[in-house]
Amino acid sequence: MTGTQYGPGVDVQPNVTIGTPGEEGDPPAIGADATIRSGTIIYSDVQIGDRFQTGHNAVVRERTAIGDDVTVGTNAVIDGKTTIGSSVSLQTGVYVPPYTDIGDQVFLGPHAVCTNDPYPVRRDDGLVGPTLEDHVSVGANAVLLPGVTIGEGSFVAAGAVVTEDVPPETLAVGAPAVHRELPEPLDGGNLI
Repeated sequence: MTGTQYGPGVDVQPNVTIGTPGEEGDPPAIGADATIRSGTIIYSDVQIGDRFQTGHNAVVRERTAIGDDVTVGTNAVIDGKTTIGSSVSLQTGVYVPPYTDIGDQVFLGPHAVCTNDPYPVRRDDGLVGPTLEDHVSVGANAVLLPGVTIGEGSFVAAGAVVTEDVPPETLAVGAPAVHRELPEPLDGGNLI
């Protein structure tokens, strides 16, 4: 797509689609020193900060705002209408649906899934994604249900299914997830 704004030092590998021809909206803007690997698709109306990088076959849909120092792993999907802070790592296969808000210094492990539809194909009550506050870590294969808030500094264990809000600096473990005191080795912010 013509009109895409690139900062200096951007490396766009072959077989990447940036901007969606025929789509309404502004061309994407990508900050300095980005690495966008083959197979990646970035739609129109996307704003990305500096030092962004993708794995292969990542997708970033329209009306997404992404801060600085963000990694979107191989086969990860950001399905649009989403805000992602700075120093965020979305590992391989992560799914982020529309209306999700992710703070700064957040980690989502491989194949973690956020959801936004409280009653899939049964009722139309509107979509509401989860909110992940700053310094949240989410383990591999965890599932976050619509509308939950994961409090600052919390840790969601691998495979957990989060059905209700997680207070700040809390460990969420199990299916459905229960809350426990955050163990001392997990205390403190993320270093992404």
